[in-house]
Amino acid sequence: MYYVYILVNKNNTVMYIGVTNDLKRRLYEHKSDQIKGFTNKYQVHKLVYFEEYSEVNQAIAREKQLKCWVRSKKNQLVEKKNPNWNDWGENWF
Repeated sequence: MYYVYILVNKNNTVMYIGVTNDLKRRLYEHKSDQIKGFTNKYQVHKLVYFEEYSEVNQAIAREKQLKCWVRSKKNQLVEKKNPNWNDWGENWF
């Protein structure tokens, strides 16, 4: 499986969209600041949304599509499945 995921910071003001074949591992890398760069700099560690795909090219295409959306449309996507912006990965570790 492949996953397109959305992370935000604790105030839900900074958003990151990524793709991975192992969501739990990737989230651990983000939360433990093993990945230097944007998510580390802005403390974007809260998993608020993800989608599953069986084909990597589908997941990459969806990631690119979401990255082109305006923030309000991304917010609506998250709020359809996670209206309270809960951290779905909070208890994974």
